[in-house]
Amino acid sequence: MDVTLRSKARLLGAGLAGRVRRMSYLRKWLLLGAVLGVIAGLGAVLFYTALHLATELFMEVIAGYRMPTPLAEGNVAGLAGPSREWLLPLIVAAGGLLSGILVFTFAPEAEGHGTDAAISAVHHNPRGVRVRAVAVKIVASALTIGAGGSGGREGPTAQISAGFGSLLARVLDLSPQDGRIAVSVGIGSGIGSIFGAPLGGALLAAELLYREDMEVQALIPGMIASVIGYAVFSAFYGFTPLFGFAGAGYHLDQPLQLLWFAPLGVLCGAVGLLYAKSFYGGAALFARLRFGGWRGRRQAGEPGPSSLVGRIAKPALGGLAVGLIALAMPQVLGTGYGWIQKGLGHALLSIPLWIVLLLPFAKILATTLSIGSGGSGGIFGPGMVIGAFVGAACWRLLEPIAPGIPHDPAAFTVVAMMACFGSIARAPLAVMVMVAEMTGSLQVLAPAMVAVGLATLLVTRFDETIYRSQLRSRSDEPGAHAAQAMPMAGSILVREAMGRPALVVEASWQAGRAQLQMQAAGVSGAPVVDEHGVYVGVLDRLSEGSEPDRGSAGRLADPTAPAIEGSWTLDDALQALASSGRGWLPVLDEAKRVCGMLGPREIADAHRAALEAIVSGGAAGSSAKAGTSATAEDVSPSAV
Repeated sequence: MDVTLRSKARLLGAGLAGRVRRMSYLRKWLLLGAVLGVIAGLGAVLFYTALHLATELFMEVIAGYRMPTPLAEGNVAGLAGPSREWLLPLIVAAGGLLSGILVFTFAPEAEGHGTDAAISAVHHNPRGVRVRAVAVKIVASALTIGAGGSGGREGPTAQISAGFGSLLARVLDLSPQDGRIAVSVGIGSGIGSIFGAPLGGALLAAELLYREDMEVQALIPGMIASVIGYAVFSAFYGFTPLFGFAGAGYHLDQPLQLLWFAPLGVLCGAVGLLYAKSFYGGAALFARLRFGGWRGRRQAGEPGPSSLVGRIAKPALGGLAVGLIALAMPQVLGTGYGWIQKGLGHALLSIPLWIVLLLPFAKILATTLSIGSGGSGGIFGPGMVIGAFVGAACWRLLEPIAPGIPHDPAAFTVVAMMACFGSIARAPLAVMVMVAEMTGSLQVLAPAMVAVGLATLLVTRFDETIYRSQLRSRSDEPGAHAAQAMPMAGSILVREAMGRPALVVEASWQAGRAQLQMQAAGVSGAPVVDEHGVYVGVLDRLSEGSEPDRGSAGRLADPTAPAIEGSWTLDDALQALASSGRGWLPVLDEAKRVCGMLGPREIADAHRAALEAIVSGGAAGSSAKAGTSATAEDVSPSAV
């Protein structure tokens, strides 16, 4: 982008940021929630279309295999197997190879299932999701899943809208709390949109972040974003639930039925634990796999001769293994949602019993090989397939012999979907509601509560989760403990505590000059501003002896680095500081110009001064760093 255009965009962003900050809570989240919802819906449309095209190319045109589809996608019965079966291992391997080349060349953070990375961004740096990673995730996931890799489509859509939430946090300089809400709402609305489950998506935005807590403040913004995203996506692809109204015919008409859902819940919890342990165990094995270093004679920490080639090859190797499994069991290929549809009705009886019994374990293995190897895709969707066939297998075994078992498999299949993934995702309420929306099965909620509750108790007993970036509770958020240790922090403004920055770098400076200036000033990094004084990002000082990159300071600055505003409180600053990893923060005014610097020393001095003021009878914060704040006019790029 031209430098002048960038500068104009930053000025426009500064103006928008000022307007948004002055809005009330309701108006702000009506606006931001609506924008996030539109992006979530359009992102879901974009990825769904890309995945459909990739699946047609790899599976139908090349392999000659038409996979079954769920009711909302045509309810195609599919073929028993591919006409060019011998090509399957090569096709799945090719999808993994292309995905690996794309991911590890352009955006390594797009590796894996995506949702975990978005959850990590919520907790540690809501401004840090790169737009490039989102674009790479879309294409890489379409290649991985479209070529037959076992993965879900929720991970890429979650990362699209979470990435846009992160972009809003940067452009509008949202507070750490608002930034977290924007990214978490993006996760929930993206998943809710592509699954046609707006209420479940809203609950997911609040429940998915923690193992034992909820982000209540994300609930209402999540409802706004999820319903708009759902409406946008459904305007293109229809409003029919993904699996139709599969459980609409079920009625709980005798208490005895509830007894059968209790062991089903325990079994689903155990399979969920197996899914998480197997997935991360397999991912660890792939991480230790070294190409060109099989003899183990390299020194510890020394990279192999072809580390990039090795990382690219791992998804291809995983894909090859999935293709070999598919020769015997093609049900493991792709998302598997069409097979869930079969498991919801009497078409389940047409599937050989050995496949019904083995499919949950084969799907766990295939997902580990496809995504744990470094491929790109979601793990939510495979979790539903795994749960669905745990329930279907139980129904096939029990229905002929056990009293009180419903004569239709839908109730067992739906409840097992809820219990298996809801428990291991540590989001039982959100997943229960989401699956109910996807299957039109509100009637099964009573037995589902039994199964989901027992499955969640079992998973909680082992303290396991499929999303390793989840924190235990809100008290574990970065900066939370520091804020608790400083009870006055919420009443002190940043502008009352900040100091003058030792150095401000112009974006037009050469990187070498900027490094020399930082060395002379004795600082580890410096804020970078454009010709209008608008904040661009942070440039870090290189280690001793390192050669600076060629180019300007503006091009090399990190635009995702947290910055704070003078009108924020020290509570907000502590949260931002904990996620920055730098030990200091640039302070901006309403026009996004650098007007100060804040670090632990300034925060501690201001808090001590506020406490002293209270003890001596003065107003809280009245003497905190009095007279030390600077204005943007006082801070210039030449200040050292």
